[in-house]
Amino acid sequence: MKRILPLFIISFFVICQRAHAQFEQIKDSVVQLYGVVLTADSLEAIPSVSVSIKGGRRGTITNEQGVFSIVVLKGDVIEFTSVGYKPKLAEIPRNLQGNQFSLVQLMVVDTQYLPVTIIRPRPTREQFDRDFATMQIPDDNYELARKNTDEQTRRALMTIIPADGKEAANYTLRKQAYKYTYAGQIPPMNIMNPIAWADFIKAWKRGDFKSKK
Repeated sequence: MKRILPLFIISFFVICQRAHAQFEQIKDSVVQLYGVVLTADSLEAIPSVSVSIKGGRRGTITNEQGVFSIVVLKGDVIEFTSVGYKPKLAEIPRNLQGNQFSLVQLMVVDTQYLPVTIIRPRPTREQFDRDFATMQIPDDNYELARKNTDEQTRRALMTIIPADGKEAANYTLRKQAYKYTYAGQIPPMNIMNPIAWADFIKAWKRGDFKSKK
């Protein structure tokens, strides 16, 4: 026991020194990056520029004056992206002295050239009126969602789409729970239940009992 205690103390101090050295190494590699993003031609501030670490999951955006601030590591590659501008990359020096680094990033406007489009008028007014009246406009996402959630469409799909495993299991469990609730006694009859009669009348009006043929 007397031999184990000094060895334990020595091991504890060695572990503490290694942890302290690793902490100092990580602390020395952390850099507070701050700067401003400007246009290359007129030196105007660019707001809402995405400033992210390439290959990482951390980032920030510039404010209305184009100013940003983010914590990075030495050697990280910073990516600047914004709609309408070409992306830019900036690398934090590995041999940087200190834990602060300032950057002025210039971004160039990215011009997108669309293919040539020739607009030709209709030969006559009558042909224009005919084409305009018979034009088929595709449905937008809102209209597609409205059609897909229509009550009649959902009822039609319920009759042709089989139940999946989860629905079948829930239906079986509900039947078993109902059976176990009235185990050893006569279950109640819904012939005098007004709620059951109301549901029956609604189903009859909807045509649930009509022949499927």
